[in-house]
Amino acid sequence: MTGAARQGCVLCEGLGGRLVFEGAKLRVIHAEEAGFPAFYRVVWRDHAAEFSDLDSADRVLCMEAVAVVEQCMRERLKPAKMNIAALGNMVPHLHWHVIARFAGDSHFPGSVWAPAQRERNAAHEAEIASQLQALEAAMIERLGTRSF
Repeated sequence: MTGAARQGCVLCEGLGGRLVFEGAKLRVIHAEEAGFPAFYRVVWRDHAAEFSDLDSADRVLCMEAVAVVEQCMRERLKPAKMNIAALGNMVPHLHWHVIARFAGDSHFPGSVWAPAQRERNAAHEAEIASQLQALEAAMIERLGTRSF
């Protein structure tokens, strides 16, 4: 049930954020989400609305990529928690949100889509942002060893 690009789908017609890695089957992008500097998405290249639209081999491949992104973030950023979600309610194109969460972020322990619980900490956000180049290099290195 995966297929060619669909007209009007923002993830078929565009990258969906700043490109970090692009493989034959998926890409990893950095999402510009205010207050959450370590917010990435693993986006399936072909249009698929649901995870179960992928065949079993592609499901494994997709989740391995999500795991690589998560592991790199955990190792480099030492977050309090990782959030992983595939909602697709607003953009029905298979993509996984992989978000490093920190105890002091404006929404923690609520989801990034919940109301803020405190003011943003610009200094902490800048500290995290300063580590993204090295984090992304690690992601690229690990993702590049597989046929993603």
